[in-house]
Amino acid sequence: MADRADQSSQTPRPALVAAVSAASAASAMSGRNVLVGICGGIAAYKVASVVSALAQAGAAVTVAMTPSATRFVAPLTFQALSGRPVHTSPWEHVESHDPQHITLAARTHLAIVAPCTMDCLARLAAGRADDVVTLILSAIDRSRTPVLLAPSMNAVMWSQPSTQRNVRLLRDDGFRFVGPDEGWQACRTVGVGRMAEPETLLRAMAEQCPAPGR
Repeated sequence: MADRADQSSQTPRPALVAAVSAASAASAMSGRNVLVGICGGIAAYKVASVVSALAQAGAAVTVAMTPSATRFVAPLTFQALSGRPVHTSPWEHVESHDPQHITLAARTHLAIVAPCTMDCLARLAAGRADDVVTLILSAIDRSRTPVLLAPSMNAVMWSQPSTQRNVRLLRDDGFRFVGPDEGWQACRTVGVGRMAEPETLLRAMAEQCPAPGR
């Protein structure tokens, strides 16, 4: 019985394994400049653990939020977790010497938009830059800097022909996708459209980030 109890106590718990995996993935981002764009979706709360893991691993994390994103999670949360100012508007410049955030885009090693809503997919596909997230992304050279999109929306919204058309266009334009997953959604349905989990996002970022030195 004692041997069985000892064996049970040594069996990794799923939550612990996920935490170790996330920390390991985040460590690969140490010393890198990471842009995290957040759009207005309920999954925005999950991104707090992503920002926290990156910051703890030694990455320089800059967070940009659309106006609707700030209704789900306060910018102060991400400012505290990242230790850096949060961009919420093209008109309020936290970097006064660079009003269009060109320098920020140029020094970014990797960018991710999570959650990336149906509306954001449409605006990126159309080449719009009318909020701070799409504005910064518009100045990123995707041939040098990976930009990951983590879609999050209702299953019907994800299956819309317009959404799938935008996804195909964005892939052709050089954007890279993480998810979406299938599972329980905030609208009380089950289907494809759930944002990938934080540890999945961190692994994808570690895999896509350019090697140090560029």
